[in-house]
Amino acid sequence: MSLEEKLEKWRRLEEEARELRRKEADWKFIEAQPPRLRAAIKLYIETGDIRLASRVAGVGLEEFREILRAARVPVVA
Repeated sequence: MSLEEKLEKWRRLEEEARELRRKEADWKFIEAQPPRLRAAIKLYIETGDIRLASRVAGVGLEEFREILRAARVPVVA
């Protein structure tokens, strides 16, 4: 498998994960959150970078995971 093929496969997997996070999320819950937390949840949905999103939210990783569970956002790798 060439490098281009591997990169394309990675890009497709990332897009599938992003779409799953968008589809499953409880958008009413997310929109009701304070601006900083709302932005962090949206950042996670779009990028999948849970560490960065938890720092933006200003909470620890485990607490952020709980928030994602409440927002019904799947943690997909």
